[in-house]
Amino acid sequence: MKFYIYTLGCKVNTYESNIMRELLLNAGYIEEEPADILIVNTCTVTNTADHKSLKMVHHVRRQNPNALLIVTGCSTQNQKEIFEKDGQADIILGNQFKSKIIDYIEEYKKTKTKKTDVQDIRHVPFEKMQLKHFKGTRAFVKIQDGCNNFCSYCIIPFVRGNVRSKKEEDVLSEVKTLVQAGKQEIVLTGIHTGNYGRDIGTNLATLLHRLSTIEGLKRIRISSIEITELDADFMEELKTGNKIVDHLHIPLQSGSDEILRKMNRKYDTEFFLEKLKEIRSIRPDISITTDVIVGFPKETEALFQETIETIKKAQFSKIHVFPYSKREGTKAASMDGQIDEKTKKKRVQILLDLSDTFAYEYMRHFVNQEVEVLPEVYKEGVLVGHTSNYLQVKCKGKKTELNKRISVYVDSISYPYLEAHIPEQEK
Repeated sequence: MKFYIYTLGCKVNTYESNIMRELLLNAGYIEEEPADILIVNTCTVTNTADHKSLKMVHHVRRQNPNALLIVTGCSTQNQKEIFEKDGQADIILGNQFKSKIIDYIEEYKKTKTKKTDVQDIRHVPFEKMQLKHFKGTRAFVKIQDGCNNFCSYCIIPFVRGNVRSKKEEDVLSEVKTLVQAGKQEIVLTGIHTGNYGRDIGTNLATLLHRLSTIEGLKRIRISSIEITELDADFMEELKTGNKIVDHLHIPLQSGSDEILRKMNRKYDTEFFLEKLKEIRSIRPDISITTDVIVGFPKETEALFQETIETIKKAQFSKIHVFPYSKREGTKAASMDGQIDEKTKKKRVQILLDLSDTFAYEYMRHFVNQEVEVLPEVYKEGVLVGHTSNYLQVKCKGKKTELNKRISVYVDSISYPYLEAHIPEQEK
């Protein structure tokens, strides 16, 4: 039988889709469209994400009326009743059952009975997941799940549960296997990645140090880390660990201390900016990207201007901007002073324009410089890949250079790309 998986949302979802894919391939299923079994791995981080998830389910069912349709992920964990009432899915699964996907498929093949299995995820152990292969040049490795922070706007702790970590030896074993399969770059991912190990007596810095000893592994990337998790151990590893890339994604969420307090974030802007200075004293050329939410309840124009000023001081190389999304069940959903959508949209655009300016300025530093690229895509004689600091680079090259680190000379900016050439190919 044939299968196909549609993935929405974050890197954790992408990793878990790869887990399901590998389980299905190992069981003899074939990955191909049109398929007999279709899986939609949903996202619920915003109302828009929920809408996209349900829309994807409808699209998949419409295109494949007779296929077995399985819907799983954060949106089903958050609102299983909507998917049950919708009636399109044959199997509805919560977040803790993705590694048992084969069992649910085999049961359905025997009974032809619709099933929903979504259970309380607040206090569960880490679901054992180990990948041997990963689609793409860099491989994601999920090291952690869950979040205990309960930011006032965020639904994720309710759909991902308690903080829980993969055993250190299991992470090392998985990364070694992926490196042996040809991966040179590993992206460590989780719901609260920087909190890794606190439930099992270790920490992220220790894991990074041990990973750096793996032969053949060239780059270690962290999907996201909170500013409060950049402790002395981590900073020392950033200083000495030559496999950690020159890029950190550190969510700011707001540049106003008043809004940060309402968000239940664990820092203020002064702490955030001082920590950025410390990072740049260790890695002067590092790329620091961020997330910002605009239109949080009671975010006045003056408070939004505070965010702009903080962002200018921070000098991020890119900003991911999100309009505040009211999530029922969170503290912020019942707050006074909800902001209208028109104002949110205007503020999003202001920050996106600012992000483009910062990104271009950061890229300018690398024109007429030699940089190292890991090519990920080849099309019609052109390679596209990322530098250590996550800049996208285009250059003429050969397909045989995919997934091999190459040195290129940057000629110009064709935003959002750096245009470059391989010096050796001129000879």
